[in-house]
Amino acid sequence: MTQSDANISEKRIVVGFLADEDKIERAVDRLVESDFPLDRLSVLGNASSSGDDPLGVYYKTAGERIQGWGSLGAIWGGIFGAISGAAGLFVVPGAGALLAAGPLAEALVGAAAGAGLGGGVMAGGAALTNLAVAAHRMGIPSARLDEMHQLLEKGNYLILLIVHESEVARWQEVLKRQAADPLWVFPYLGVVDAVEKIASD
Repeated sequence: MTQSDANISEKRIVVGFLADEDKIERAVDRLVESDFPLDRLSVLGNASSSGDDPLGVYYKTAGERIQGWGSLGAIWGGIFGAISGAAGLFVVPGAGALLAAGPLAEALVGAAAGAGLGGGVMAGGAALTNLAVAAHRMGIPSARLDEMHQLLEKGNYLILLIVHESEVARWQEVLKRQAADPLWVFPYLGVVDAVEKIASD
């Protein structure tokens, strides 16, 4: 069964945190080499501010913005070239400017459109941030959001895979070999459903 055929109730998100650019780059490379579907792969991490326009304010097209964001860190140019789907730069309170690629970026765009919705169930540093809303709506429980936020504040990179429940162990092992820690698995709630729910709340 392919991932696109799987019922949403049979999907899981595998979420890992990697300590530096080398580790996240190696993890993405291993997933690509293992034929992981790139439209089910998300990466989120710090963008080191540099250049005249680190937020991409003056870039006229999405392509120019992505090319500009790629210059913010050695890893991002390769990731934007490999991962399918949305990409963007988001300013998250406490964590600063974060670059995201893949389905998580789509969820972040939806969360930004419904800024802060759903924040009532969240607490601490994660409360009311678009990232917390997006992550929660994709399936990360509210009890884990503060920890996620703290890991990102410390400069860790987040990698998120959307997989069929029968493939969880395989992809967890790939991330474990790249020193992903912590490594979480949760039921996947769906990006489209999340964006529609935000819009209707």
